[in-house]
Amino acid sequence: MKKQLAVFASGTGTNFDAIARACVDGVLNAEVAVMVCDKPGAAVIGKAARYGIDTFVFSPKDYPSKAAFETEIVRVLDAKKIDLVCLAGYMRIVGETLLGAYEGRIINIHPSLLPSFKGAHAVEDAVAYGVKVYGITIHWVNADLDGGKIIAQRAFEYDGNDPAEVHRLGQKIEHALYVETIAKLIK
Repeated sequence: MKKQLAVFASGTGTNFDAIARACVDGVLNAEVAVMVCDKPGAAVIGKAARYGIDTFVFSPKDYPSKAAFETEIVRVLDAKKIDLVCLAGYMRIVGETLLGAYEGRIINIHPSLLPSFKGAHAVEDAVAYGVKVYGITIHWVNADLDGGKIIAQRAFEYDGNDPAEVHRLGQKIEHALYVETIAKLIK
């Protein structure tokens, strides 16, 4: 039986696309049952539509609190019988409502070699620091920002100072690493 995935995204959805394509192509014994997005109008919504994947799109400001919108997300995930939640460019910190319901089943991809350079500006911070070896980390999500147990990492060298180039190089690694990691986790 195929595992049920939920992919959370906030932007263009390149990692979402890689995961959805791997499901369609049979690389993953899974299906993306729902894509969750906190930015109405984000490009990832169109990608989900092209795959025929159900979406839950919301605007956080329409809810009185994080707990309120996370309660709705949990309801959606439970209805879809989600086995694994994959954060793929979801630019919100997971709160205790979602974490309480799905802890141990939520993973995130991060554009640095954690535990170094946590947070939303990891690449820019690493470039400013002058690192020469960058990387991608996939980790379990817990209550600590980018602090969960590391599942997988892959490094690459870059001796420049252009954050856009680091993001471009990292993205080449992200898509394959995320799919490989999900495949191991859902066996």
